Amino acid sequence: MTYGNKLRERIADPGTTPLIGVYDMYSASIAAEHYDGMFVSGFGFAASHYGLPDIGFIAWPDMVAFVQRLRGAFPRQHLLVDIDDGYVDPEVACHVVEGLERIGASGVILEDQKRPRRCGHADGKQVLPLDEYLAKLEMVLAARRDLVVVARTDATDEHDILRRARMLAATDADVVLVDGVRTVEWIRRIRDVVGDKPLLFNQIAGGKSPRLSLSELSDLGVNVAIYSTPCLFAAHAAMDSALVDLKRADGRLPEVDAASGVGVRASTELLERNIARLRTAPESVIA
Repeated sequence: MTYGNKLRERIADPGTTPLIGVYDMYSASIAAEHYDGMFVSGFGFAASHYGLPDIGFIAWPDMVAFVQRLRGAFPRQHLLVDIDDGYVDPEVACHVVEGLERIGASGVILEDQKRPRRCGHADGKQVLPLDEYLAKLEMVLAARRDLVVVARTDATDEHDILRRARMLAATDADVVLVDGVRTVEWIRRIRDVVGDKPLLFNQIAGGKSPRLSLSELSDLGVNVAIYSTPCLFAAHAAMDSALVDLKRADGRLPEVDAASGVGVRASTELLERNIARLRTAPESVIA
C-alpha cells in the first residue's frame, strides 16, 4: 500500500488524526516517539533551515531534500508536507508533487495565497483569483498518483471563505483546509459547506484559531489536526532557558539525571532508533 493511501485510510478512521509539526531531523526523532504522523511545517522549516520568517523564502529543492531524509529515517510515519503556493508556478508545483510522491511523502498542502505570502495566522494575506487557484489545483491533482492533496484557502472575507471552501470541496482534493479560522462557530459553518469532504484544522500557539482538544475537534467533525509549531516553540523556550542558566552558572553544565535527564546517552539512544526503524521496516510501508 502506498503512503498516500495509508494516510487516506487513517483520515477516514473515526476521530481527528493529529499530525505533529517537525522542523528538523531531531525534532522529528522526538515526535516519532509519541505520534505516528508528522506535518512538515513551512513555518518551522523556514525558521530552522534559513533563520527567516514564513513569507516565501523556501526553495523547493531544500524542502524535497528534507522530506527525503525524513522518509529515510521514519518509514512508518505519515508525512504531510506544506508546499505553500506550489512555489508560484503551476508547472513547478506539479514537478514538486511528483518528486515528493516518488520519495514517499504521504500528502501535500497547496494554498491559494499570492505573493508576497504570509503565515496562515498572520495579517496581510492575499489570495489568488479563485479560478487561477483552481486551475493550479487541478494540475496538481492530475500529476499525483495516490498522494493525498489538501486544498487550502487563506481567504479572510467571510463570504469568500465559505465560497472558496464550497468550491474546494467540489474538486478531487482529498481534504479541505481553511486557515486562520477564528471561532468554533466558523468551524461549524465551514464543516457544513464542505459536506462529506474531510476537513483539516491548523493549530498554532499564539495564532488566530481557538485552542481545542482532539475530542472537541472530533465533535465538530474535523478529520485532521496539524500542530505546526509545538516542537519549534518548545525548543525555543528550552534553549533560551538553558543558555540563561548556563550563563548564570558561569559556564558550569547542569547535573544530568541518569534516569530521566537528557545527556549524551539519551540523545544517542534516540538517534539510534532512527537506524533501527529503517532496518526493521516491512516492505509494505515502502511506497
